[in-house]
Parts: sequence; C-alpha cells; structure tokens
Amino acid sequence: MLAEHCRTIADRARQASYILTTVPTAAKNDWLLSCALSLSGNSSILEANRKDVAAAPGFGLNAAAIDRLTLTEKRLAAVAEMLRQVAALPDPVGEVLSGSTRPNGLHVLKVGVPLGVIFFLYESRPNVTADAAALCVKSGNAVILRGGKEAIHTNTALHRVFAEQLPKFDLPADAVQLVTDPDRDAVGHFLKLHDKIDLVIPRGGESLIRRVMSEATMPVLKHYRGNCHVYVDEHADLAMAERIVINAKCQRPGVCNAAESLLVHAAVAEQFLPKIAAALAAQGVEIRGCDATRRMVPVAQPASEDDYAAEFLNLIISVRVVPSIDAAAEHIRKYGSQHTEAIITRDLAAARRFTQTVDAAAVVVNASTRFNDGNELGLGAEIGISTDKFHARGPCGLRELTSYKYIITGDGHVRE
Repeated sequence: MLAEHCRTIADRARQASYILTTVPTAAKNDWLLSCALSLSGNSSILEANRKDVAAAPGFGLNAAAIDRLTLTEKRLAAVAEMLRQVAALPDPVGEVLSGSTRPNGLHVLKVGVPLGVIFFLYESRPNVTADAAALCVKSGNAVILRGGKEAIHTNTALHRVFAEQLPKFDLPADAVQLVTDPDRDAVGHFLKLHDKIDLVIPRGGESLIRRVMSEATMPVLKHYRGNCHVYVDEHADLAMAERIVINAKCQRPGVCNAAESLLVHAAVAEQFLPKIAAALAAQGVEIRGCDATRRMVPVAQPASEDDYAAEFLNLIISVRVVPSIDAAAEHIRKYGSQHTEAIITRDLAAARRFTQTVDAAAVVVNASTRFNDGNELGLGAEIGISTDKFHARGPCGLRELTSYKYIITGDGHVRE
C-alpha cells in the first residue's frame, strides 16, 4: 500500500514535469509573487510553527536545531523576500548557452532544460520548503518534498500556500507535493523510482545522506556535512580575524557554513589565541584544542581526532596551531568536508596559494564562511550546498537545477 502511494505521488510529479517544460516565465513569476504575498505575516504558518517548536525537545533537538526550526515574523518576511528575488532572476529554461553554424549550414544551439522530477529530503528547516518549491518550479521542475517530522505542522502550512496558488496561474497542481507520511520506509520506496524521479537531493545529517547514497537508484546531489575552517595566517590583520571568526562561528552555529575549526599560524598564535578565546568564551563557545592551544588557552579542552573532523552544529570549535600555510592546507585536506574554507591574510601570495591548494566548494579570503550561501552569492536562494564535483558544486540555485539539450536545425541536410 505504501509503495503504491509513493509511486502515485511520483507519477503525478512526472506528469506535472511535462507541463512545466512549456509554462511561460511570466506565469512562474506571478505564482512566486502571489505566494510571497500570501506568506507575509501569515498567522496560520506562525501558529503551526509554534506547535513544532513546542514539540522539538521531545524529538531530541538541541538549541541550535530548534533555532533552525523556528520561524518568526522577521524570518517569514525573509522567506517572502526570497520568493520575490527568485521571481526577479532570469529563467534558465530555454536559455541559449551557446550557438554556432556549422560549415555545412547546420544551426546548432545548446539550450537550458529542466531536470524533470526532484525528490528533496530535508530535516528541521521549514524555510527550506519554500526555497525548494520556488527554485524547482522556476527552473521548470516538479518537486516532491519530504521534510522531517520535527517540522510537519510548519511544512504542511507552507505547502498549503504554494499548492493553493498553483492553479491560479495555470501551473500543474502536482508541481509541488509534500509527503506527510512519517513512515521511514516511504523514503526507500521513492529511492527505487528511477523511472519517475530524475534527481534526489538529501539535505540533513550524515546518516540521512549515507542512507540515500546506499539506496538511491537515481543520481544524488549531496548536501554533505560542513566542517568549515578559518585559517588565520601569519600576515593576518588580527582585529579583522577576530571579527570574522566570531561571525563565522557564532552568528548561526547550527548551519552548515558556520565555522567548526580554527587554524592559527604559530607566528601569531601567542598574540591571537588568548584574545579570540576570550571573545569566543563570551559567546558561550567551548574550545577544544591541540597541546599548543591549551598552553595558551588553559580553559581549552583537549581535542581528539574526532573533534577535528566534526561538524558540531553547536557552540563548540576545534583549534590547532600550525607552522605554515601548507600545514593548514594539509589539515583541511585530512579533516575537511570540501564545503567552505577561509583564510585571513594581508599577503596576496598567501591568499593565492590557499585558494589554489585548498579543495572546497567555496574558498573565502578575508570574509566569513557564512557568505557561502545562495542568497548571499546572488542566486536568490539555494536548494543546498553541494560538496560534489559533478554535476553541480557549491550553492545550487536555478541554473544548477537544469541540464541542457542540443537543438539542431537544418534545411534538408543529410550526412554523407
């Protein structure tokens, strides 16, 4: 029964995807703007979210996870603004990526097309429901949303807004579907439907992503863990470094682009570590450091190998003193997750070496890791930050949810 239910949802999404390929850009934009208007100050969504937040401790969510779950009027207004920004972006569907005329007169165009049907799994971040719906429909894709049980009331209320607006603009009713069945087996059934679903995007904990990778029969775009580093170089402006480290770690510690590890060049460690340790402590951050760090910061706890590899998503940071920029890069290669890595330096050669040698979806110079975000980079929103290298990397917006096809036009041409 559950397997048949999942196949029905996927089949409806497939049929909707055929219609979406020919929907005018204006209709998609009008839908987004109407949804934005319906979301602003929507009391039913905020009330639904209060139910989820009240139940969150019972699901074992920590403070950072509850913060991700929580919607306020300000955050809901930001979601509405995101929809308006996506509406203002160019439509990638039908975009001519390249074109040429062959010597024999054939016209060749490379044109952007939707992927088709996207199965999106995510945990306790209800704003992601809006991000995914907006990006998928604008890029011509049907989406099947499967959020976590921790946000079921909020996701249902958000989905209701998107679904109610679809027919008003002649968009297929099944373009955005929400799976409300909490049965974990439902995920497994969807992951078998490679004939209906073109791409699965898991956005959540490591266990979720590992399960999807092992069971999926279609391509997977991984939003993997974010063990992000900030490296303070020997040529760093230390006042700047302090501001950036505090922002990267503390602004929103429960998100994937928050800093989890701090690397400090030995030449500036004596001067920098006591100051940054005091600033982090004032924000409630626990420090887990190497032996050199603990000599300079007595309150630091000893760091284990697991700590250096951890995505804490909490007010905890690992710290290591390193002898060189190459040692920093080696540490990142060993423990990093190819998500976001930052260097603080006033030396152009050091910045260039770091950006060339460190392998990550985003490498940041003299700025917070928190800027590796679709909205901050001008994408309007993101459906995730891919740590893959194929087919998309980094924040995935409209263009990353499309592929392309070649349109070849002749005038009676035959191949000799």
